[in-house]
Amino acid sequence: MPNTLNPQVRPATSRTARRVRAALPAVPLAVFGVLGAATPGQAAAPDHAGPIGASLTCRGSGVDPAAKIRYRTATVIHAPLHTIWNLQTDVERWPSWQPPVTSVKRLDAGPLRSGSRFRWTTPVPATTTTPATTLTITSTVRQLTHGTCVRWTGPAIGKGLRIDKGVHVWTFTKVRGGVLVRTEETWTGAQVEADVPTSVKYLGGGLEEWLKELTATAEARSRHRAGKG
Repeated sequence: MPNTLNPQVRPATSRTARRVRAALPAVPLAVFGVLGAATPGQAAAPDHAGPIGASLTCRGSGVDPAAKIRYRTATVIHAPLHTIWNLQTDVERWPSWQPPVTSVKRLDAGPLRSGSRFRWTTPVPATTTTPATTLTITSTVRQLTHGTCVRWTGPAIGKGLRIDKGVHVWTFTKVRGGVLVRTEETWTGAQVEADVPTSVKYLGGGLEEWLKELTATAEARSRHRAGKG
């Protein structure tokens, strides 16, 4: 589930595409793409990161193949893998670097792992079919391989708005000069499927903003630590 449906989010720039293409010698070309092959009637997002490839997976499981609402994107972050991984999996601290995440509560203890659950909130604007509201998202980690991938699922519920199920996959691959971070998500539910193009737009905007914030925070921490060295 992305951390925002903010309509002010802009699509990925050519800088993102250049970053990803710079990693091509280190990873197979087919892994890149913003959106998996569109099903009949499904809106396709602009290709920000190169040719369309197979959907992302974590321990063999991916997003919902039948979902009408789907978005995938990628970038190279110039920071150590452990810095990026720790930022992404320390979910209780998301609000400290992701302004659209207003709260997070772990529903169990210990490091994030398969079976972990967390509840988080994010405000969303009104659309032509749904009101402005705050979504409460209850996510369950289904698969996780340390430093490599994580996949979680769950509903998002707000006053007048419901996403029955979001499925979100993140993968992390070391490349020359940094880490290739890829993410893909699907939504299902009658309300969001009533206007697929708008839902894809907001889903994509949220994921692009998430990557932007993750990149800025991880690279800033990396520079700070290098300066201390």
